[in-house]
Amino acid sequence: MTESDLDIEALRAKGSGRLVGNRVLFYESLGSTMDEAGRLAERDEAEGTVVLAERQTRGRGRFDRRWTSPGGAGLLFSVVLRPNSVQLPFVNMAATLAVSSAIAEVTGLSTSIKWPNDVRVGGRKVSGILIETAVESGEPRHAVLGVGINVNLALGRFPEIAETATSLYRETGQHVSRTAVLMAFLDRLDTLYGVVKAGESLTQRWAAQLETLGRSVTVRWGERVVEGQAFDVDDVGNLWVARPDGSSVKLLAGEVTSQV
Repeated sequence: MTESDLDIEALRAKGSGRLVGNRVLFYESLGSTMDEAGRLAERDEAEGTVVLAERQTRGRGRFDRRWTSPGGAGLLFSVVLRPNSVQLPFVNMAATLAVSSAIAEVTGLSTSIKWPNDVRVGGRKVSGILIETAVESGEPRHAVLGVGINVNLALGRFPEIAETATSLYRETGQHVSRTAVLMAFLDRLDTLYGVVKAGESLTQRWAAQLETLGRSVTVRWGERVVEGQAFDVDDVGNLWVARPDGSSVKLLAGEVTSQV
């Protein structure tokens, strides 16, 4: 696909008058949309501003992993948000639910969420979410929501991720409009973030799409490893795991591997 399938003016027109997507900044190339959105947020850029790049030279996911997406194949963008400390835990839920809903609307594909923030199709990752927050005196100044979606990525060119990742092209067998996917995502995120800002919880809706619950998992943070059966999430999305010794532990977002 060429970059002509990204209709920036249509995206800007669609976002006019709403919070998420009220401003769309498009770059042919950036080091990282996260870094650029963070810089803009520090300069008091308006909440809801979207930083979108055709390609990134230093794109990253969680744990500083490189995000593979050649130009024209995926969606690489970040959103400036300003939640308070109570709303912050629900931003990830809003984002993953918005990705799931957008994919279903545009392609009809069924998705699931791998705790805490990967969206998957057929057991393979199609989208990842990253949130970086600037905190002052215990309260967030801003949060930058980063999203990567594999839209028309040809996985045969990237054997190193072909077993664990997928794309909408791979799953549907046809090219998918990146504009349509992004437009649907921003529309859904605007609605869901509005729910969060109104003080409502997304936990039940999010938990209903979690594929992780009921499975044996291994969660890693650096050298620390916890293994057991994932059985619940709390109100803010932390994972409860029952360990083999009969004890239970509450886990914050970490590196999780599901054992089917």
